[in-house]
Amino acid sequence: MRIAIDAMGGDHAPQAAVDGAIAAAEEWPDTTIVLVGDTSVLEPLLQGKKLANLELRHASEMIEADDEPVKAVRRKKDASMVVAGRMVKEQEVGAMISAGNTGALMTTGLLVVGRIKGIERPALAPMLPTVDGEGILALDLGANMDATAEHLVQYAIMGSLYRSKVHGVAEPRVGLLNVGTEAMKGNELTKAAFPLLEQAPIRFIGNVESRDVLRKPCDVIVCDGFAGNIMLKSMEGAASVIFSVLKDQFMRTWYTKLAAAAVKKGLGQFRKKMDYTEHGAAPLLGINGLVLKSHGSSNGVAFKNAVRQARVALKNDLVRSISAEISNGSE
Repeated sequence: MRIAIDAMGGDHAPQAAVDGAIAAAEEWPDTTIVLVGDTSVLEPLLQGKKLANLELRHASEMIEADDEPVKAVRRKKDASMVVAGRMVKEQEVGAMISAGNTGALMTTGLLVVGRIKGIERPALAPMLPTVDGEGILALDLGANMDATAEHLVQYAIMGSLYRSKVHGVAEPRVGLLNVGTEAMKGNELTKAAFPLLEQAPIRFIGNVESRDVLRKPCDVIVCDGFAGNIMLKSMEGAASVIFSVLKDQFMRTWYTKLAAAAVKKGLGQFRKKMDYTEHGAAPLLGINGLVLKSHGSSNGVAFKNAVRQARVALKNDLVRSISAEISNGSE
């Protein structure tokens, strides 16, 4: 098993990628980790550490956070992200991980790796936090702003397979993000998608309102990228404001400071539970190879966790399972 890491992408690159690669290589000696990036920069960060299952692949360029995705991928042929994508395409590695430019990674998936036959639109599928700490897989949260009812059905099938193959969830419950739970609620897209989802080879439970997502009414929730990204950003903003207000309130008097000291540990655990970045990398489902997007602020632990996800997905033949299911559905 071989997994490539785009070492030059992310807020803490390349140190975080190197740290994560070393930790993963030490943890799983049966997996070869390939760090892709400027070897003159990467080699000193290894500090002389020699591991048989840790390799470097030179890439002379890198895609910056503010680069225009399509232009960057097409013009920077030797960028670390693009090189890693080609390695997946050519089956030199089974998966790639990047914390870099999200749009560029999506473009790399589409233009370099390519789509699974029958998939019209790939979907970005991160895990959103839930109060039970297990999370809910949501797709699409930004790969495509627009979608058709048929796209949502494909998202549902791919998401259901991911939850089953990677997370071991038996018969994942799939919900459709909507403004009400009644079958005929919503806009033209959700109204058209509802009956198609009822007929799809999934366990469809109906419409789910965004206010209920944190309570985990289902294991997979599907939506178009526009609505999904708004939902994600709303959750991020609400969490940020809530914790900011709590901090201000706890710092008002010495009484409240004492109370803060008493609940500090519990609040810290709750904040970690409700942080979607703690739930690992987000797969770009529908690509003909395993492509994982880590959060831009990923540290070494996050990269190691992404490798763990990739290993499970590869062992369970996720991409081939999606391809087979989509092919069966199109016959």
